[in-house]
Amino acid sequence: MRAARFHEYGQAQSLVIEQARDPHPGPGEIRVRVAAASVNPIDWKLRAGALRQLIPLELPAVPGRDAAGLVDEIGDGVQGVSVGDRVFGLGGVTGATAELAILSAWAHTPAAWNDEQAAGAGLASVTAMRGLNALGRLAGRTLLIEGAAGGVGSAAVEIAVAQDATVIGTASARNHEFLASLGAVPTTYGPGLAQRLGALVPHGVDIVLDTAASGSLDDLVAITGDPTRVATVADHARGQRLGTHVVNAANDSTLLSAAAELGRQGRYTPRIERTYPLEQIAHAHTHAEQGRTRGKSVILI
Repeated sequence: MRAARFHEYGQAQSLVIEQARDPHPGPGEIRVRVAAASVNPIDWKLRAGALRQLIPLELPAVPGRDAAGLVDEIGDGVQGVSVGDRVFGLGGVTGATAELAILSAWAHTPAAWNDEQAAGAGLASVTAMRGLNALGRLAGRTLLIEGAAGGVGSAAVEIAVAQDATVIGTASARNHEFLASLGAVPTTYGPGLAQRLGALVPHGVDIVLDTAASGSLDDLVAITGDPTRVATVADHARGQRLGTHVVNAANDSTLLSAAAELGRQGRYTPRIERTYPLEQIAHAHTHAEQGRTRGKSVILI
């Protein structure tokens, strides 16, 4: 199969397109013929070596954690899916940006989503849902999402709105119209946030989801007055110090199926900013490292 790989840690230019051995699913896994794979922060952090102490890789490695495509091989013990089914989901921390990828968690792709949207849904939706679930009931509550225009943030906005939360989303001014289109009330992040929120929601913010790791977590806790009313999916060290909910992504087919159901209802549509052919994956990683992606970037296989 053709795959993007890096043979050593380094810059995005270390990524090459080459032939690699075809993977095969183990028990409880499926293999998909990949139509598209998304780019996540963990992808470029792993490639750059920033996580080598925490998550050592066997090199060469194929970047990518989530993908969408057609099932073409099924491991032992797998039920509810057939060869030829259209699915999206998650595999290991690497391996998705290739013609063939192994998934250990998946859901059937809603007919309303194209391949790029399906590829962008996996990691973003489960991360958003786990962060939101940590905060408890959403209906009737006012939720602040820090970093609401990114991949996880934009997914969280739509998922929370679908659960009848009033959502305030922080983003740069250029993304305010985008946030409004998702159903959030937009505001800018940074100094003066508490004052801006006071004008938008005089009754106050009930709960907060941080998706940005912008260094604002202390301020977010102060806004709610209670660290247990704040969850972070991005700033783990600071969250542990402050006593907030600290949430990691998980390969959870139940959450993927819940995201797919919202997609079928027209209440969640993964937002794709840019697509790149496989040969331009280095450009996609370079763009992702700038931290300005609106929604998701996706690699077309």
